[in-house]
Formats: sequence, C-alpha cells, structure tokens
Amino acid sequence: MSPLIKIFPLIFIILMISACGSDESTDIQETSSIIDTKVKQPDTNRWYTTTQKERGLRIFAKNCASCHGAEAEETVDWKTPTASGHYPPPPLNGTAHAWHHPLSVLKMVIRKGGKPMGGVMPAWEGVLSEAEISVAIAAFQSYWPDEIYQRWLEIDQQSQ
Repeated sequence: MSPLIKIFPLIFIILMISACGSDESTDIQETSSIIDTKVKQPDTNRWYTTTQKERGLRIFAKNCASCHGAEAEETVDWKTPTASGHYPPPPLNGTAHAWHHPLSVLKMVIRKGGKPMGGVMPAWEGVLSEAEISVAIAAFQSYWPDEIYQRWLEIDQQSQ
C-alpha cells in the first residue's frame, strides 16, 4: 500500500476540522467591520443580523450569563449596593441603564470592566475579541423591546 493512501484519512480529517472552525471565526471577525447602527438589517430590523445574534448568545452564555442572567434579566435589586458597597450586575434586557449608553460606551465598559467607574465587573479585553464583544452586545440587545431599542438608537446616533 502506498504511503500516501495510508495518510490520506489523516489529511482528510485535519482538513475537515480546520474547515469547521474557520467559518464561524471568520463570520465573527467580519462582525466588527459591518457594524453600522444606522443600517437596519432585513432579518432583525436592527444593526445586527440573526446569525450575529445567535453567535452572540453563545458568547453571552459562556461569559456573561453567570452574572447578568441567562436572558440578561439579573439582578432584580440592582440599584441597592451589596454589603461590600458595590452594586450588583444590572439586567441587560432593557430594564436597567445599559440602553442609555451608546455602542462605544457599551464596548468600552466590556473591554475595561467596571473598575474605572467604581464597579467590580471584570475587564474582557484580551479575553474577548472586538468582534466577540460586538456580538455579545447584539445578544443582550436582542432582549430589548423595540421601543427601548429605538430610544437607544437615537442616543447612539447622537453620540457619533
């Protein structure tokens, strides 16, 4: 039997594994370059596509849900400081203050964490890429009612 025939299955498996991972990472990387909050996507009527939201929900579940809730609903009593004097993580579902901040501020808070503002949220810079941060924002914005999203959009556009 030829040596090439013996290694063909191994080459095939390697190619298949590398092909599986490249589509999603490429799509996530492309997210950063297509964000324009002025452009409504036909499948969501928001700046992000359904695919970006779905990828963002996976990133949110893995990195954010333990503090902000599986559907961005935690914490009910987020305006009351804990015994340590810090505020609990606010809900990100449109019922707290996240929608008052333009996209640039949302990204900065995720990158730098809450410490610059006296909070305890960890910094995600170096853990999440810019594209992953963007789709994580799409994930929690997907929980915002249309009225809240429209009010946020006005704030975001005024900040540019």
